[in-house]
Amino acid sequence: MPSVPGVVTEAKSRWALAALLVGTGLLYIWGLGASGWANSYYSAAVQAGSQSWTAFFFGASDAANAITVDKTPASLWPMVLSVRLFGLNSWALLVPQALMGVGAVAMVYASVRRLFSPWAALLAGAVMAVTPVAVLMFRFNNPDALLVLLLTVAGYCVVRAQERGATRWLVLAGAAIGFAFLAKMMQAFLVLPGFALVYLLTAPVAFWRRIWQLLVAGAAMVAAAGWWLLAVALVPASERPYIGGSQTDSVLELALGYNGIGRLNGADYGGLGNLNQQAGWLRMFDTEAGGQISWLLPAALVLLVAVTWLTRRAPRVDPVRAAFWVWGSWLIVTGLVFSLMQGIFHAYYTVALAPAIAVLVGMGAAVLWERGARWLPAVITAGTAVWSYVLLSRSADWNSWLGVAVAVAGLGAALALVLTRRVLAVAAVALAACLAGPAAYAVDTAASPHTGAIPTAGPSTGGGPGGGQGGGFRRPAGAGFQRPGGGGSQQPGGGCLLSTSPSPRDPKTARMPSSA
Repeated sequence: MPSVPGVVTEAKSRWALAALLVGTGLLYIWGLGASGWANSYYSAAVQAGSQSWTAFFFGASDAANAITVDKTPASLWPMVLSVRLFGLNSWALLVPQALMGVGAVAMVYASVRRLFSPWAALLAGAVMAVTPVAVLMFRFNNPDALLVLLLTVAGYCVVRAQERGATRWLVLAGAAIGFAFLAKMMQAFLVLPGFALVYLLTAPVAFWRRIWQLLVAGAAMVAAAGWWLLAVALVPASERPYIGGSQTDSVLELALGYNGIGRLNGADYGGLGNLNQQAGWLRMFDTEAGGQISWLLPAALVLLVAVTWLTRRAPRVDPVRAAFWVWGSWLIVTGLVFSLMQGIFHAYYTVALAPAIAVLVGMGAAVLWERGARWLPAVITAGTAVWSYVLLSRSADWNSWLGVAVAVAGLGAALALVLTRRVLAVAAVALAACLAGPAAYAVDTAASPHTGAIPTAGPSTGGGPGGGQGGGFRRPAGAGFQRPGGGGSQQPGGGCLLSTSPSPRDPKTARMPSSA
């Protein structure tokens, strides 16, 4: 394992990890109540679930169980349980999301630590923690927090399974992906093709055993996702809420149509059709999504290609290369789908790329350090600094000095990496330059209240919906909070928020508006 003497020793690694997780917790939890009910669409469902166990199970939008939200309900369950324990207030609603963020950072750390030294794992965890869209979504009540946590767990389990061909870990990965389906439906399956193919190609067991293991893991995934679908199918429609977002009161239609094929081809499966015309190869870098996720995306892709080349003569079962392919397949497949999908797309979806980027950066830095490379780290540092300057310049009225400082520090560190022997000091400056931009956006995101259905991270760029990143979706500090059920305002910690009167059963009038 590569190591960096004097930076993070094994004896100090636990304290360093604790500091990382505590710092992440503070970033994600501090001032959390300022966002009030955040997305009131899901807050209403949380309140309903806290009043009715039937609403809890089905994810109903109201305690009278007239209609569900337009997603499967697993992401609501932790928030409902928190509200049942601590009462209905914004902290009880949002703290579970923040804790999932801390858990995701911990899993990123653990994934890198399996194969590399603590400093590389800490770097990966820090990248994950300060990714602007991650800060946004782990302080918000959309379904993405649970989705990202479960997929990160699945990635860790696949890496562990590949090391020794362990069936147990592969089954756990399948179960995690299946349960992630209950958080945000078909998006959970985007990691599946890459995970399965990498295991099939690289696991250190016989070919037919790999096939059998993948089938067993697939069965675990189906069981973890299917038990709830089966329960819904067995309950007569008259005795459960209408499935919101569907036109035929069908969960399968919701999953495969509105939350499935409709997102890819823009088909009119939910009465909304194609609401986004910005699809293209560079969507992850445009003014809507760029500042959310793309700060280290080019670096992660370069490191993936570089390590694949450097390990080209390694054995088929090489765990380092396999780990890069596991997380790289996640990044490439999910990134391409997000870039090219013709249906509804929002920039905050890109939080699903954050774990893969963070792990690839941490592992890639470790491999290059171990091999004593200088030119490639210099190129990556310079490129990341220049791209950070571009992203920061999109918010010209916000700390305009920062972009110049990042560019100067990054380009200077890149030159010094090639010319000087004081590599540790220069590497520290390079890392600071590469992380300064996303960290500044992360702090700005945490300091700003967010409400509505389509939140965005960082300062306004004028490129996103409603005026750009942050534009139209922040509420001035101290403002009242809209009730989840609509009407009136109150400070967090108030009482009843929703009427329990049932909604119409006719799907054309009962369907709730899309929130995600």
